[in-house]
Amino acid sequence: MERPELSVLIPVFNEAASVAELHRRVTAAVAPLGGAYEILFIDDGSTDGTAAELEACAAGDPRLRAIVFRRNFGKAAALAVGFREVRGERVATLDGDLQDDPAEIPGMLAALDQGYDMVSGWKRRRRDPWTKRWPSRVWNWMTARATGIPLHDFNCGFKVYRREVVETVRLYGELHRYIPVLADRLGFRVGEREVRHHPRAHGRSKYGGARFLNGFLDLLTVTFLGSSQRKPLHVFGRIGAACLAAGMLINAYMAGVWIVERALRVRPLLIGGVILVILAVQFISMGLLAEMIASAQREQQVYPVRRRLPPDPSGPATKGGRE
Repeated sequence: MERPELSVLIPVFNEAASVAELHRRVTAAVAPLGGAYEILFIDDGSTDGTAAELEACAAGDPRLRAIVFRRNFGKAAALAVGFREVRGERVATLDGDLQDDPAEIPGMLAALDQGYDMVSGWKRRRRDPWTKRWPSRVWNWMTARATGIPLHDFNCGFKVYRREVVETVRLYGELHRYIPVLADRLGFRVGEREVRHHPRAHGRSKYGGARFLNGFLDLLTVTFLGSSQRKPLHVFGRIGAACLAAGMLINAYMAGVWIVERALRVRPLLIGGVILVILAVQFISMGLLAEMIASAQREQQVYPVRRRLPPDPSGPATKGGRE
C-alpha cells in the first residue's frame, strides 16, 4: 500500500458528540494540501458511543481508520499504539475535544519544514478555566527550567512530527506530557508554534487535579532518565563512591584513635563510618542491578484492541497493539 504523506492521529475518550465534526474539520484542513493522507482515531475505551460514531465516519471515508481499545489505558498508550500504526511520512496529533483547530495543521507543517523534526503547539490564549491555566503555567515553567528546553506548552496535544520521531520515541505511563523532552534527549530538533485554542464545545475535561501531582513525579522520572538511562551505574556508583570515601576516612581516623589510645569504645562517629560503608555497598549494588535491567530488552506492553475500522483483512479484528 502506498504510504501517505500525512497521518493525522487523534486519541479520543468519550467524545461521541465531537467525532463527526472533528472528522469534517480535519478533512477540510488537509484535503487542500494535495497529497495523500490518512486519519487515524484511537478510541481509548470510550463508553458513550464514540466507537459507533467512528464506524459511521469510516463507512463514508476510506481514508479514515480507527482502533478501539477494550478499556481505557490512558493517552500515552493511545499515542504509543497510534505511533506504531500510522503510515505517513509526517504525523500530526491533536486532541479530540474540538479545542484544537485542525485549520492550523498546514501552518504547523510549514513550521516543521523550517528544519525541525518536531513542532509543538503553544496555546498562548488558552480557553480553559483559570484553575487549569495557572497550574499549567507553573508546571510548564518548571519543566522548561528542569530540562533546559525553551517551550511554553509541553502538554499541548497539537503537535507535528517527522516519521523518524514517532518511530523512535517510546511512551509508557503518562509520559505523553514529555514527548518534546524525550525527542530532545534523542537528538531531534524540537520547535514551537503558537496555535489557536477554542473553548470545549461538548462534554467535560477528562483530567482532574491529580494530573499535576502525577506530572511533577513524571518530571522527576524524565529528568533522572535523561541523565542515567544509558549508564545508571554512573549515578548510583558516584553516590556509593562518596559514601565509601567518607566511611573509609572516618574508619581510618577511628583506627588511629585505637592505635593511640589502645582502647576504642562505641562512639557515634564509628557507627556513622560503618553505616556509610554499608550504604556504599548498597548503592553500588543498586547501580549494578540497574545496569542489568537497562541492558535487558524491555518487555513490550500489550494493549488489547476490541476491533478495527475498517476490519483488517490480514488479521483478526482483536489483534492487539504493542508499545
